Amino acid sequence: MSIKKAISAGLSLACVLANSLYLLPCEARAVANSKPTVKAAALTPQNKQPKSDKQEKPPLVEKYLLDGELAAGEKALEARLAEKSSDDQARFGLGVLVFLQSVEGLIQDLHRYGFMDFEDIPGPTRALKKVIAPNSNAEKLSYAGARQIVERLRARLIKAESKLSQIKDDNVKLPLHFGMIKMDLSGGGVVQEDERLWKLFASVSGHTDIPEETAKNFYIKFDRGDVHWLQGYCHVLLTICEVYLAHDSEELFKRTAHLLFSNPDSPYLDLKSSAKKHKYHMGDMSFLDIIAFIHLINCKVVELERMKTALTHMEAVVTQSRISWKYILAEKDDDHEWLPNPNQTGVIPNVKVTQEMVTSWAEVMNECERILQGKALIPFWRGDDETLGINLRKVMLEPRDFDLVLWVQGTAAAPYLEHGPISGRAKWSTLTNDFGRNFPGFALWFN
Repeated sequence: MSIKKAISAGLSLACVLANSLYLLPCEARAVANSKPTVKAAALTPQNKQPKSDKQEKPPLVEKYLLDGELAAGEKALEARLAEKSSDDQARFGLGVLVFLQSVEGLIQDLHRYGFMDFEDIPGPTRALKKVIAPNSNAEKLSYAGARQIVERLRARLIKAESKLSQIKDDNVKLPLHFGMIKMDLSGGGVVQEDERLWKLFASVSGHTDIPEETAKNFYIKFDRGDVHWLQGYCHVLLTICEVYLAHDSEELFKRTAHLLFSNPDSPYLDLKSSAKKHKYHMGDMSFLDIIAFIHLINCKVVELERMKTALTHMEAVVTQSRISWKYILAEKDDDHEWLPNPNQTGVIPNVKVTQEMVTSWAEVMNECERILQGKALIPFWRGDDETLGINLRKVMLEPRDFDLVLWVQGTAAAPYLEHGPISGRAKWSTLTNDFGRNFPGFALWFN
């Protein structure tokens, strides 16, 4: 499996949060205009930032998040819980902080080893260059070191999920000025002002006209539904970590790691010369490396239990989504909601969550569960038999060496082909119709 897919996983939630925040309403407008059921709300001050009668006392965690002192915050929150184990707001804050540490730690690791530190990189990954600072003294990265990056991410995510899972208070709240959070992304020990989330988002998105006052006033009051929302994301990222670690991709790393890192430990040192330019034109030697990269995604399963664990995480995503929406739908207030029910106003402007969307999302989760249980099959793309599909559960529980080319060609799927109910395009079209053209965006938000 690709190291790039695994190590970029920790960035995904930050992107989900950033893309959904009202700091950049263009995404929201696109979503709102994509389907009549996504009704545009009037852009009033209330919709920009729902008001409550009063702002609660800042939680203990916020000081450390706003100062970028995550390690100190972890110690303070652990001490608070040792003193008062029933303090679920502190526990919620600790879970959020440790999750952010997982993102911070991943980016620090990527910076340390010069990830994508080239003169030019392809468009889809160019944004990473604005988050991961250049490093002219990148440390040498071995294959074992690459696996350790993922292991560290995995360990932090497990801790974050564990803390969140211990929360018992149905009324727990965690109000945060989210855009002002700072993280030490270079690992230098001194957190800069341009490492606040809102400034990082402005740099990545190109929306440099975001006023600082707007970022300061961006306020989310996370609640019990969001506890399970974040747990779900922990399980999403843990799935990717486990699948990567289950496979041996050493040969892939040795021959193509120079596409991703500026100083890989590889016996093929001459290949690094063309990676320095990375124009990705047809005539560039790196194009040959990309072909080799695809060819070498042929990885042996070396830790079978990790694939089983990955399946458990996938099932947990469905479970946490259901619990999250149970709490969200039971809410009677309307106070700075991250993920609102149909009777609430969220912090994202111009986007209204409808009852039809909530119902459709529950059906999406039901269908995902059927696929994970092997009761519905993934459509097979070869042949004319429309009742023949792939049993994903068997793929996870009885994994064989993963050869990307043979999977695309279809023969690698042979051991997992069965006749049965197919979870096909028509089914998913019906399930996602209420979300309009931007179902992927809503899926990332709804979790």
